[in-house]
Amino acid sequence: MDIPVWFEITSMVVLTIILIGDLLLIRLRPHIPSTKESTLWVVFYVGLALLFAVLLGNVGGWQNAGDFITGWALEYSLSVDNLFVFVLIMAQFAVPRRLQQQVLMVGIIIALILRGLFILVGVAVIENFSPIFYVFGAFLVYTAIRQAMPEGDHEDEVKRENFIVRLLRRRIDISETYDGSKIRTTVDGKRMWTPMVIVFITIGVTDLIFAIDSIPAIFEITTNGFLVFAANIFALMGLRQLYFLLGDLLDRLRYLHYGIAVILGFIGIKLILHALHVNELPFINGGQHVEWVPDIDNMVSLGVILVSMTVATVASLVASSREKRAERRSAPVGE
Repeated sequence: MDIPVWFEITSMVVLTIILIGDLLLIRLRPHIPSTKESTLWVVFYVGLALLFAVLLGNVGGWQNAGDFITGWALEYSLSVDNLFVFVLIMAQFAVPRRLQQQVLMVGIIIALILRGLFILVGVAVIENFSPIFYVFGAFLVYTAIRQAMPEGDHEDEVKRENFIVRLLRRRIDISETYDGSKIRTTVDGKRMWTPMVIVFITIGVTDLIFAIDSIPAIFEITTNGFLVFAANIFALMGLRQLYFLLGDLLDRLRYLHYGIAVILGFIGIKLILHALHVNELPFINGGQHVEWVPDIDNMVSLGVILVSMTVATVASLVASSREKRAERRSAPVGE
Protein backbone atom coordinates (compact mmCIF):
# COMPACT_ATOMS: atom_id res chain seq x y z
CA MET A 1 0.00 0.00 0.00
CA ASP A 2 1.42 3.39 -1.05
CA ILE A 3 1.75 6.26 1.40
CA PRO A 4 -0.44 9.21 0.29
CA VAL A 5 1.52 12.30 -0.74
CA TRP A 6 -0.70 14.50 1.43
CA PHE A 7 0.30 12.45 4.50
CA GLU A 8 4.01 12.80 3.70
CA ILE A 9 3.74 16.57 3.20
CA THR A 10 1.59 17.09 6.30
CA SER A 11 3.95 14.98 8.43
CA MET A 12 7.01 16.95 7.33
CA VAL A 13 5.25 20.29 7.96
CA VAL A 14 4.12 19.27 11.46
CA LEU A 15 7.55 17.88 12.39
CA THR A 16 9.26 21.03 11.09
CA ILE A 17 6.95 23.20 13.23
CA ILE A 18 7.75 21.06 16.30
CA LEU A 19 11.49 21.37 15.66
CA ILE A 20 11.28 25.14 15.18
CA GLY A 21 9.18 25.47 18.35
CA ASP A 22 11.71 23.38 20.28
CA LEU A 23 14.58 25.54 19.00
CA LEU A 24 12.80 28.80 19.91
CA LEU A 25 12.03 27.45 23.38
CA ILE A 26 15.71 26.72 23.99
CA ARG A 27 16.75 30.08 22.52
CA LEU A 28 14.37 32.04 24.73
CA ARG A 29 15.00 29.99 27.87
CA PRO A 30 18.50 28.49 28.02
CA HIS A 31 18.74 26.34 31.15
CA ILE A 32 19.83 22.99 32.54
CA PRO A 33 16.82 20.65 32.24
CA SER A 34 15.87 18.66 35.30
CA THR A 35 15.53 14.87 35.26
CA LYS A 36 11.73 15.23 35.36
CA GLU A 37 11.68 17.65 32.43
CA SER A 38 14.01 15.46 30.36
CA THR A 39 11.92 12.37 31.12
CA LEU A 40 8.71 14.09 30.05
CA TRP A 41 10.27 15.24 26.77
CA VAL A 42 11.67 11.77 26.00
CA VAL A 43 8.25 10.23 26.71
CA PHE A 44 6.62 12.90 24.51
CA TYR A 45 8.88 12.17 21.52
CA VAL A 46 8.60 8.39 21.92
CA GLY A 47 4.83 8.74 22.16
CA LEU A 48 4.85 11.00 19.09
CA ALA A 49 6.75 8.35 17.12
CA LEU A 50 4.27 5.65 18.16
CA LEU A 51 1.32 7.91 17.26
CA PHE A 52 2.91 8.57 13.87
CA ALA A 53 3.22 4.80 13.33
CA VAL A 54 -0.48 4.29 14.12
CA LEU A 55 -1.55 7.08 11.75
CA LEU A 56 0.81 5.74 9.09
CA GLY A 57 -0.65 2.27 9.48
CA ASN A 58 -4.17 3.55 8.97
CA VAL A 59 -3.45 5.63 5.86
CA GLY A 60 -0.41 3.93 4.35
CA GLY A 61 -0.66 0.29 5.42
CA TRP A 62 0.63 -1.61 8.43
CA GLN A 63 3.62 -2.98 6.50
CA ASN A 64 4.93 0.59 6.14
CA ALA A 65 4.13 1.25 9.81
CA GLY A 66 6.11 -1.85 10.83
CA ASP A 67 9.04 -0.78 8.64
CA PHE A 68 8.98 2.67 10.26
CA ILE A 69 8.96 1.27 13.81
CA THR A 70 11.87 -1.07 13.01
CA GLY A 71 13.83 1.70 11.28
CA TRP A 72 13.13 4.13 14.12
CA ALA A 73 14.23 1.58 16.75
CA LEU A 74 17.43 0.95 14.75
CA GLU A 75 18.27 4.65 14.37
CA TYR A 76 17.38 5.39 17.99
CA SER A 77 19.66 2.59 19.19
CA LEU A 78 22.54 3.72 17.01
CA SER A 79 22.02 7.37 18.00
CA VAL A 80 22.66 6.48 21.66
CA ASP A 81 26.26 5.87 20.61
CA ASN A 82 26.38 9.52 19.48
CA LEU A 83 25.78 10.58 23.08
CA PHE A 84 29.17 9.25 24.21
CA VAL A 85 30.90 11.43 21.62
CA PHE A 86 28.70 14.42 22.50
CA VAL A 87 29.88 14.09 26.11
CA LEU A 88 33.50 14.12 24.93
CA ILE A 89 32.89 17.18 22.73
CA MET A 90 31.19 19.13 25.52
CA ALA A 91 34.04 18.32 27.89
CA GLN A 92 36.76 19.01 25.31
CA PHE A 93 35.43 22.51 24.56
CA ALA A 94 34.24 23.21 28.13
CA VAL A 95 30.75 24.15 26.93
CA PRO A 96 28.76 25.72 29.82
CA ARG A 97 26.07 23.25 30.83
CA ARG A 98 23.24 25.77 30.44
CA LEU A 99 24.24 26.23 26.77
CA GLN A 100 24.48 22.53 25.97
CA GLN A 101 20.80 22.24 25.03
CA GLN A 102 21.23 24.83 22.28
CA VAL A 103 24.43 23.20 21.04
CA LEU A 104 22.72 19.82 20.79
CA MET A 105 19.65 21.29 19.06
CA VAL A 106 21.72 23.07 16.42
CA GLY A 107 23.76 19.89 15.97
CA ILE A 108 20.55 17.90 15.45
CA ILE A 109 19.33 20.33 12.79
CA ILE A 110 22.69 20.11 11.00
CA ALA A 111 22.46 16.33 11.25
CA LEU A 112 18.98 16.28 9.72
CA ILE A 113 20.11 18.36 6.76
CA LEU A 114 23.18 16.19 6.16
CA ARG A 115 21.22 12.95 6.58
CA GLY A 116 18.53 14.23 4.22
CA LEU A 117 21.17 14.69 1.53
CA PHE A 118 22.61 11.24 2.31
CA ILE A 119 19.17 9.67 1.97
CA LEU A 120 18.45 11.35 -1.37
CA VAL A 121 21.76 10.09 -2.76
CA GLY A 122 21.25 6.65 -1.23
CA VAL A 123 17.77 6.19 -2.73
CA ALA A 124 19.03 7.24 -6.15
CA VAL A 125 21.98 4.84 -5.98
CA ILE A 126 19.83 1.91 -4.80
CA GLU A 127 17.28 2.44 -7.58
CA ASN A 128 19.97 2.40 -10.24
CA PHE A 129 22.61 0.07 -8.79
CA SER A 130 21.26 -2.77 -6.65
CA PRO A 131 24.73 -4.35 -6.05
CA ILE A 132 25.37 -1.42 -3.68
CA PHE A 133 23.77 -3.67 -1.03
CA TYR A 134 26.92 -5.82 -1.13
CA VAL A 135 29.00 -2.70 -0.37
CA PHE A 136 26.66 -1.54 2.39
CA GLY A 137 26.59 -5.00 3.96
CA ALA A 138 30.37 -5.47 3.92
CA PHE A 139 30.88 -1.97 5.33
CA LEU A 140 28.47 -2.59 8.21
CA VAL A 141 30.11 -5.91 9.08
CA TYR A 142 33.49 -4.14 9.14
CA THR A 143 32.01 -1.36 11.30
CA ALA A 144 30.56 -3.95 13.68
CA ILE A 145 33.97 -5.57 14.13
CA ARG A 146 35.58 -2.17 14.74
CA GLN A 147 32.80 -1.25 17.19
CA ALA A 148 33.39 -4.43 19.19
CA MET A 149 37.06 -3.59 19.69
CA PRO A 150 37.88 -2.37 23.22
CA GLU A 151 37.49 1.38 23.58
CA GLY A 152 39.10 2.40 20.29
CA ASP A 153 36.20 3.86 18.35
CA HIS A 154 35.43 7.04 20.25
CA GLU A 155 39.11 7.91 20.53
CA ASP A 156 39.24 7.96 16.72
CA GLU A 157 36.33 10.42 16.71
CA VAL A 158 38.21 12.73 19.10
CA LYS A 159 41.30 12.61 16.85
CA ARG A 160 39.18 13.70 13.89
CA GLU A 161 37.69 16.53 15.95
CA ASN A 162 41.14 17.73 17.06
CA PHE A 163 42.22 17.86 13.42
CA ILE A 164 39.15 19.95 12.55
CA VAL A 165 39.82 22.32 15.45
CA ARG A 166 43.46 22.83 14.43
CA LEU A 167 42.42 23.46 10.84
CA LEU A 168 39.79 26.03 11.82
CA ARG A 169 42.08 27.90 14.22
CA ARG A 170 44.67 28.28 11.44
CA ARG A 171 42.07 29.72 9.06
CA ILE A 172 39.90 32.00 11.23
CA ASP A 173 40.23 34.14 14.37
CA ILE A 174 38.58 32.44 17.34
CA SER A 175 38.30 33.91 20.83
CA GLU A 176 39.41 32.01 23.90
CA THR A 177 36.12 32.35 25.82
CA TYR A 178 32.40 31.97 25.15
CA ASP A 179 30.06 34.94 24.85
CA GLY A 180 26.80 33.25 25.83
CA SER A 181 25.40 31.40 22.86
CA LYS A 182 26.82 33.87 20.32
CA ILE A 183 29.03 32.61 17.50
CA ARG A 184 30.50 36.11 16.90
CA THR A 185 31.92 38.46 19.51
CA THR A 186 34.19 41.50 19.88
CA VAL A 187 37.54 41.22 21.65
CA ASP A 188 39.64 44.39 22.06
CA GLY A 189 37.68 46.04 19.27
CA LYS A 190 38.19 43.13 16.86
CA ARG A 191 35.35 40.96 15.57
CA MET A 192 36.06 37.28 16.14
CA TRP A 193 34.32 33.92 16.14
CA THR A 194 33.63 32.31 19.51
CA PRO A 195 34.47 28.67 20.36
CA MET A 196 30.75 27.98 19.85
CA VAL A 197 31.25 27.89 16.08
CA ILE A 198 33.82 25.09 16.48
CA VAL A 199 31.43 23.16 18.70
CA PHE A 200 28.61 23.46 16.15
CA ILE A 201 30.86 22.31 13.29
CA THR A 202 32.32 19.46 15.34
CA ILE A 203 28.88 18.19 16.35
CA GLY A 204 27.72 18.32 12.73
CA VAL A 205 30.79 16.55 11.34
CA THR A 206 30.58 13.90 14.06
CA ASP A 207 26.99 13.12 13.19
CA LEU A 208 27.90 12.99 9.52
CA ILE A 209 30.42 10.28 10.39
CA PHE A 210 27.75 8.38 12.32
CA ALA A 211 25.34 8.77 9.39
CA ILE A 212 27.78 6.85 7.20
CA ASP A 213 27.06 3.87 9.47
CA SER A 214 23.37 4.34 10.18
CA ILE A 215 21.96 5.31 6.77
CA PRO A 216 23.15 2.12 4.98
CA ALA A 217 21.77 0.13 7.92
CA ILE A 218 18.24 1.52 7.67
CA PHE A 219 18.18 0.99 3.91
CA GLU A 220 18.11 -2.71 4.73
CA ILE A 221 14.84 -2.14 6.59
CA THR A 222 13.22 -0.03 3.85
CA THR A 223 14.26 1.84 0.72
CA ASN A 224 11.33 4.25 0.98
CA GLY A 225 12.99 7.67 1.30
CA PHE A 226 10.12 9.15 3.32
CA LEU A 227 10.18 6.34 5.90
CA VAL A 228 13.97 6.49 6.16
CA PHE A 229 13.95 10.26 6.74
CA ALA A 230 10.99 10.07 9.16
CA ALA A 231 12.76 7.38 11.23
CA ASN A 232 15.86 9.60 11.41
CA ILE A 233 13.84 12.65 12.44
CA PHE A 234 12.08 10.84 15.28
CA ALA A 235 15.35 9.22 16.44
CA LEU A 236 17.19 12.55 16.56
CA MET A 237 14.34 14.65 17.99
CA GLY A 238 14.53 12.98 21.38
CA LEU A 239 18.32 12.76 21.46
CA ARG A 240 18.86 16.11 23.23
CA GLN A 241 16.56 15.19 26.12
CA LEU A 242 18.06 11.70 26.31
CA TYR A 243 21.50 13.29 26.71
CA PHE A 244 20.42 15.09 29.89
CA LEU A 245 18.25 12.22 31.14
CA LEU A 246 21.06 9.66 31.02
CA GLY A 247 23.70 12.10 32.28
CA ASP A 248 26.32 10.26 34.33
CA LEU A 249 24.64 6.94 33.51
CA LEU A 250 26.46 6.99 30.16
CA ASP A 251 29.73 6.25 31.93
CA ARG A 252 28.20 3.05 33.32
CA LEU A 253 27.03 1.70 29.93
CA ARG A 254 30.38 0.07 29.23
CA TYR A 255 28.99 -2.82 27.18
CA LEU A 256 26.70 -0.76 24.99
CA HIS A 257 29.17 -0.80 22.10
CA TYR A 258 28.89 -4.61 22.04
CA GLY A 259 25.12 -4.35 21.63
CA ILE A 260 25.56 -1.85 18.81
CA ALA A 261 28.18 -4.12 17.22
CA VAL A 262 25.71 -7.03 17.25
CA ILE A 263 23.04 -4.86 15.62
CA LEU A 264 25.37 -3.56 12.91
CA GLY A 265 26.77 -7.03 12.25
CA PHE A 266 23.28 -8.55 11.98
CA ILE A 267 22.05 -5.80 9.64
CA GLY A 268 25.25 -6.10 7.56
CA ILE A 269 24.76 -9.86 7.10
CA LYS A 270 21.09 -9.29 6.31
CA LEU A 271 22.07 -6.74 3.66
CA ILE A 272 24.46 -9.21 2.03
CA LEU A 273 21.74 -11.89 2.04
CA HIS A 274 19.33 -9.41 0.47
CA ALA A 275 21.96 -8.53 -2.16
CA LEU A 276 22.27 -12.23 -3.02
CA HIS A 277 18.49 -12.56 -3.17
CA VAL A 278 18.27 -9.77 -5.81
CA ASN A 279 21.69 -10.48 -7.31
CA GLU A 280 22.52 -9.04 -10.76
CA LEU A 281 26.31 -9.43 -10.72
CA PRO A 282 27.35 -11.74 -13.58
CA PHE A 283 30.16 -13.46 -11.61
CA ILE A 284 27.74 -14.56 -8.84
CA ASN A 285 25.34 -17.36 -9.75
CA GLY A 286 25.62 -16.41 -13.42
CA GLY A 287 23.93 -13.06 -12.78
CA GLN A 288 20.77 -14.74 -11.51
CA HIS A 289 18.97 -14.24 -8.20
CA VAL A 290 20.09 -16.66 -5.47
CA GLU A 291 16.65 -17.99 -4.59
CA TRP A 292 17.67 -20.24 -1.68
CA VAL A 293 18.97 -17.31 0.37
CA PRO A 294 16.62 -16.65 3.34
CA ASP A 295 14.73 -13.34 3.44
CA ILE A 296 14.77 -12.26 7.10
CA ASP A 297 11.60 -10.46 8.19
CA ASN A 298 11.85 -6.94 9.66
CA MET A 299 10.11 -8.14 12.84
CA VAL A 300 13.14 -10.39 13.42
CA SER A 301 15.36 -7.35 12.95
CA LEU A 302 13.30 -5.40 15.48
CA GLY A 303 13.66 -8.27 17.97
CA VAL A 304 17.44 -8.39 17.49
CA ILE A 305 17.68 -4.62 18.01
CA LEU A 306 15.61 -4.61 21.21
CA VAL A 307 17.25 -7.71 22.71
CA SER A 308 20.79 -6.50 21.91
CA MET A 309 20.27 -3.08 23.50
CA THR A 310 18.47 -4.55 26.53
CA VAL A 311 21.12 -7.19 27.21
CA ALA A 312 23.98 -4.70 26.74
CA THR A 313 22.32 -2.15 29.06
CA VAL A 314 21.43 -4.65 31.79
CA ALA A 315 24.89 -6.27 31.66
CA SER A 316 26.52 -2.83 31.95
CA LEU A 317 24.44 -1.80 34.94
CA VAL A 318 24.98 -5.15 36.71
CA ALA A 319 28.76 -4.96 36.17
CA SER A 320 28.84 -1.35 37.40
CA SER A 321 26.79 -2.25 40.48
CA ARG A 322 29.12 -5.16 41.32
CA GLU A 323 32.17 -2.92 41.01
CA LYS A 324 30.68 -0.34 43.36
CA ARG A 325 29.87 -3.03 45.94
CA ALA A 326 33.39 -4.41 45.65
CA GLU A 327 34.85 -0.91 46.15
CA ARG A 328 32.74 -0.38 49.25
CA ARG A 329 33.84 -3.72 50.73
CA SER A 330 37.51 -3.02 50.03
CA ALA A 331 37.41 0.58 51.34
CA PRO A 332 39.12 1.07 54.74
CA VAL A 333 36.78 1.36 57.71
CA GLY A 334 35.85 4.96 58.41
CA GLU A 335 36.09 6.20 54.83
